[in-house]
Amino acid sequence: MYAIIEDGGKQYKVEEGAMVCVDVRDLAEGQTEVEFDRILLVRDGDDTLVGQPILAGAKVVGKISGEAADTKLYPMQFRRRKDSQRRIGHRQKYLAVEITSISKP
Repeated sequence: MYAIIEDGGKQYKVEEGAMVCVDVRDLAEGQTEVEFDRILLVRDGDDTLVGQPILAGAKVVGKISGEAADTKLYPMQFRRRKDSQRRIGHRQKYLAVEITSISKP
């Protein structure tokens, strides 16, 4: 069984037990689970449910494993023939979530 969820403008294919890295969000004090309610598709064997655009009543629950940061990127700004260049460092933060359950409507 797998589902396709939408979170933060991105789509993720998730299965039970899989780790997903989603954008960091504000969490309540002591919150250990996150619930995704924008489910686009659920597939269980030969049974496929497709939302238009989302499935009402379906949800995916995941356990928060912690915050982490991705590898550092160094985009360059460069202007030719002007002896001008600038190096900028950026490190994207994300939230690691382990999917615990997928429920169909």
